[in-house]
Amino acid sequence: MRFLGLGDNVVDIYESRQTMYPGGNALNFAVFARKLGFESAFLGAFGTDQIAEHVQSSAEAYGVDLSHCRTYEGENGYARVTLKDGDRIFLGSNRGGVLSQYGLTISNKDVDYLKTFDLIHCNINGFSDDALPSIHQLGIPISYDFSSEFTEEDIKRVAKYIDIACFSCSHLTEDELKNLASRVSGYGCECVLCTQGENGAFLFTEGHCYRQSAHYIKALDTMGAGDAFITCFLVHYYKELGNAAGKKEAITKALELAADFSAQQCLVEGSFGMGKKLDTTEE
Repeated sequence: MRFLGLGDNVVDIYESRQTMYPGGNALNFAVFARKLGFESAFLGAFGTDQIAEHVQSSAEAYGVDLSHCRTYEGENGYARVTLKDGDRIFLGSNRGGVLSQYGLTISNKDVDYLKTFDLIHCNINGFSDDALPSIHQLGIPISYDFSSEFTEEDIKRVAKYIDIACFSCSHLTEDELKNLASRVSGYGCECVLCTQGENGAFLFTEGHCYRQSAHYIKALDTMGAGDAFITCFLVHYYKELGNAAGKKEAITKALELAADFSAQQCLVEGSFGMGKKLDTTEE
């Protein structure tokens, strides 16, 4: 099976170390899918600085296909972060760099490429929302990560085009999660995955609620753990469906695998390693 991350890439700059680690939800999805043994690609926009070079070389080292990415003169996306007891704290960003300036326009050539994938993953920070209607028309399953900073209008605008909606919801109670899932379903997306960090995850679909406990581990760095969970669930869920597994069986197996993969991710620095010292002499 083949999976595509469409949208954002950044580096997370750890201020205390002056070290950058590649990341971004769409890129993480592609890299994690590759780590899990699947063919994967990333389609996004790179700048022309040392950050862009490092992200590209890191993704290619994992075997992620970047053949349809764009390159624009200017800054690549970055975020500044620090760690406190293994938890990441965001300090600021350049809001996606060149991606926020140019966005992502899907060409006819891209459409033929998109048709080769079994699932396309997008997100609220990926500047790819304009492409959702055309991808939806192709009949390719779409997953979408709303992260934690979403609005009702965001959900209403996107839900009708996607197959699985993902949310980071550590701040919500179980009743609030059920209410969220009901609203998302009302807007057109029947499958809702809510991750809650150390409190595990919930998946709502067709009136059923599935609970998945977290696999506890002493975390070195939680960066990318939520993306790891989402990716592992998605690729194994679609793999199991492709193997003619029943939907309930596919969900429970994929959730358990995702909990384990996400826990192991907490032992990795950055989203998927590949840390590199910033060259402060670059103009």
